[in-house]
Amino acid sequence: MLTGIRREWLIATLIMSGVSWILISRPPDNHTMSVSPRAGFIAPAIVLPQLDGELVSLDAFKGQVVIVNFWASWCGPCRAEMPTLERLYQIEQTRGLTVLAVNSTFQDDQTNVAQMRRDLGLSFPILLDYEGTVGHRYGVRMLPTTFIIDRQGVIRQVLFGGPLSEASLRNAVEPLLREE
Repeated sequence: MLTGIRREWLIATLIMSGVSWILISRPPDNHTMSVSPRAGFIAPAIVLPQLDGELVSLDAFKGQVVIVNFWASWCGPCRAEMPTLERLYQIEQTRGLTVLAVNSTFQDDQTNVAQMRRDLGLSFPILLDYEGTVGHRYGVRMLPTTFIIDRQGVIRQVLFGGPLSEASLRNAVEPLLREE
């Protein structure tokens, strides 16, 4: 059993330890906490080059429904879902749908990306995330990861893994395409 003085010292030590922990673990004032984007939040900015070097910005597609798909050429499920994304893009682009395929180039080879684009006949923009900064900003932990973004730039759905079926993609974008 603890005596009165020992108990007071123990309590004081625990309180000081707790206060110290709070002060030490607090982020610096100039540090912004990064939250993994999820449904209901504004989509983080994307400005990345395409294969030809031209910069593409997500902001340029405000007013459209955007599928942002993070992928790599060595990822089997990524490769398998690309024709589905292309079909949906071809059918629905006149209704305001676009696809931005963000390649994890820091884990990939640009030559493989270009070859895959040719082999699969992909016509939507393929963006190169050379340093993985956009993937990090979006909290991408696995490939493929797909974000469905509405006309106001709000993430409405996040789909992990793949390959995604045309039906699941259509179910995700159809209600958004009907919104004006």
